[in-house]
Amino acid sequence: MDTTVAPIFELEDICFSYPEVQVLEDLQFSMNAGEKLGLMGSTGTGKTTLLHIMIGLLIPTSGTVAAFGKTMNSEKDFVSVRKQAGFLFQHSDQQLFSPTVLEDVAFGPLNSGMSSQEAKEISWQTLRSLKLEDLADRVTHRLSGGQKKLVALATVLSMSPKVLLLDEPTTGLDPVTKNHVMEILHHLDISYLIVSHHLDFLQQTSKKIIMLEHGRLISNQ
Repeated sequence: MDTTVAPIFELEDICFSYPEVQVLEDLQFSMNAGEKLGLMGSTGTGKTTLLHIMIGLLIPTSGTVAAFGKTMNSEKDFVSVRKQAGFLFQHSDQQLFSPTVLEDVAFGPLNSGMSSQEAKEISWQTLRSLKLEDLADRVTHRLSGGQKKLVALATVLSMSPKVLLLDEPTTGLDPVTKNHVMEILHHLDISYLIVSHHLDFLQQTSKKIIMLEHGRLISNQ
């Protein structure tokens, strides 16, 4: 019996172009359970595009995407992927839309079928684990940029994802908040892929750093 565990993500021969600009070309990528990866590359090389392809927000021009052992053939396939892969957008305002922090963190659990009480309990548990409980009743759009980033991360973690995809999680953060994000990541026992321009941050949070250059990944052993 084959006991091989399939990669969390496996991308083969991925190509993607925006009008008049080819971003990804014959890209190969795999990510296994337990891996903590960092991804770097110059602005415009396609790092965010790659993350979006992994969860079906963009469809590659050619190539195949497999997630959790299943090849993705349609939007329906990606629905289950998004329930297991937590995605942190670079801009927190894309992720936060409820009146208060607690409501924002509870939105995902409620939407997944939890009762109001269950969603509230998991939300409080998540906020406490991230040392954000003091923000629970705050109006979300009045938070600082750093606070929004932390709350956005809480909304992702409240869904108990199997893997995290983090797009520039420290952009615009002050040193204190950046260290808070780093502390959170150090305590997570799940796989993640972090896109960042900050080598020092990736060196302290990732076990392996890969580079995206000329549409392909380098040092992805």
